Parts: sequence; structure tokens; C-alpha cells
Amino acid sequence: VELENIASGEMSRYRIVGPDETDAQRGWISIDSPLARALLKKRIDDEFSVELPGGITQFALVDVSYAS
Repeated sequence: VELENIASGEMSRYRIVGPDETDAQRGWISIDSPLARALLKKRIDDEFSVELPGGITQFALVDVSYAS
């Protein structure tokens, strides 16, 4: 997924993986993470808030792609 931090305009890409495949340096986050859980049922251009270790952050969902 590609997300835009609404406050800073910064773009980020994440790959949602199983809990045993996480790799923060590669941007691979667990399906059980707060960010991945917040993405459930979201569509492109949806805005949402999620509580992260640094506080509540607002994002916009920019793109969703599938890679095998």
C-alpha cells in the first residue's frame, strides 16, 4: 500500500505480511499491526487516523497493489 501522511505530505509504501515475515527496514508490516488493521475496508482516497508509537497520525490511502 502507498500512504500519504496528511500532516507532512510524506509518502510511504508498506507491504502487509504475516506476523512471521515482518521487516521494518523493508517496510514489511504485520497484518496484526495497528496500521495494517486500520487499513481494513479502506479504499483509495480514504482518510483515516491510527494510533502509532509517536501518537495519532492521519493518513490518506493513495494506492493498493498486489505482489506475489
